[in-house]
Amino acid sequence: MNPTIKVEQVSKSFGKKPVLNDVNLTIEKGQLYGLIGPSGAGKTTLVKMIVGMEKADAGSIHVLDVPMPNLALLQEIGYMAQSDALYVELTGEENLKFFASLYKLNKEERKKRIAYAADLVNLTGDLKKRVAAYSGGMKRRLSLAIALIQDPKILILDEPTVGIDPELKLSIWNELLRLKNEDEKTIIVTTHVMDEAVKCDYIAMVRDGRILTSGTPNELKALYGTDDFDEVFRKAGVKQS
Repeated sequence: MNPTIKVEQVSKSFGKKPVLNDVNLTIEKGQLYGLIGPSGAGKTTLVKMIVGMEKADAGSIHVLDVPMPNLALLQEIGYMAQSDALYVELTGEENLKFFASLYKLNKEERKKRIAYAADLVNLTGDLKKRVAAYSGGMKRRLSLAIALIQDPKILILDEPTVGIDPELKLSIWNELLRLKNEDEKTIIVTTHVMDEAVKCDYIAMVRDGRILTSGTPNELKALYGTDDFDEVFRKAGVKQS
């Protein structure tokens, strides 16, 4: 079987500033894949290119065997950006209904998906409130609910748990693991948080637009001779010593 996502020799610059340089990734179906690195490493640009929001200057990206960008493929991709793209004058429920209407869901399916997504992020009791009154954490939770609304085959989440309390963060990660294991969803998560990185099946460490190293958590620990992931990241050059 072909991989769900294939990134080959991808480079990208904005003006004269290189952001990604000769990036190669292979992500299999049902894999939880972590892109780990500091702010400015190129993680967000890379996931935007996988979604199809940015176009590579060189190289190619295929998602479900389709060259990207491809507008039709957005039916199969749930994307949560770092910055919340919400309609703040609408309620949380109205935001969910609007985004659900963009996908091929019948009325009953929309109702079920909205209820599921709101419950997952603990927003059911706040759906009637205008988003303008939401805290930053509530907006992040609503953005995650929107990413899940159409039951996508692929979830791409850019720093999904920033600003979310530890208890809800654990609940969200438990659901991501369930979606991977039971529904065989392919999930990409960008993060700079070590305890999230170790939950991924496979990790690519990103710095200055390059993949420094990649592997399973156990492979990376063996490669750098330590069980301490902070030490793994320091030795790989992802974190400053």
